[in-house]
Amino acid sequence: MENIASRRSELADIIAARLQRDLDSASSAFASSAPVRHFVVDGLLGSERAAHIGDGFPATRSLIQRSTLRERKRTGIKLHAYDPIIGDALFAFQAPVVVDSIRRITGYRSCSADPTLYASGISVMGRGDFLNPHLDNSHDGDRKRYRVLNLLYYVSPEWHLAKGGNLEIWDRSVERPTVIEARFDRLVVMETCASSWHSVNEILVHEPRRCVSNYYFSDDPPGGKKYQHVTTFTGRPEQPLRRAFLRVSDGIVLNAIGRALPFATRLTRHRLKTRR
Repeated sequence: MENIASRRSELADIIAARLQRDLDSASSAFASSAPVRHFVVDGLLGSERAAHIGDGFPATRSLIQRSTLRERKRTGIKLHAYDPIIGDALFAFQAPVVVDSIRRITGYRSCSADPTLYASGISVMGRGDFLNPHLDNSHDGDRKRYRVLNLLYYVSPEWHLAKGGNLEIWDRSVERPTVIEARFDRLVVMETCASSWHSVNEILVHEPRRCVSNYYFSDDPPGGKKYQHVTTFTGRPEQPLRRAFLRVSDGIVLNAIGRALPFATRLTRHRLKTRR
């Protein structure tokens, strides 16, 4: 346990130091960015450490497959079955020194990480995989705190824009995306709120796009106005039929079920049963 704590502390200190170095520029970028507030930090851990994390990802077939008209990807949080570096990386982003740095950059003074990793963990996407435009579930797994920040750390070497698998942040009407490259050793921190539509464009190569993700939560809603919704997908502008279908199935039906049966959000395999 001492070695685990030491490794995580080392990673956390490196992340925090890198964030502190870019504190002013990251704060300015977050405050002025659109259509959803976000900031980007390149060279977060250094290529050697980032490659170590990427190499530690488990076999793709061992992850949870999600394949619908909404998304196609594989995810996982079975940390006991993975290389220890995966847990170290995930929980380094939850260390107080890192959370404090993110708070200072974003202004979310009361936000905190979730040690149950609700909706967080690792993801792998391969050729043909995608994530359609969507709004994340507004709350944590207990429906008590607002999901306010999404931290995405990319660990696929030599990844570039033409390979696909890049983050897209959309305007409120989901008509025009801002594309952020899933560059190796890059951290993207974006706000999640009632209008933070985002997606991942289709992977175009036979290579794994690997990502380590965390969410931060707060008692207070972004913008100060209370709201509630389940994860809600829509189609891309060039997918009018899919958009029309998802507007009803997700925008109306699933949100109605979520309001009537809020306990259902806890019935997920993507959450640790015990705190670490």
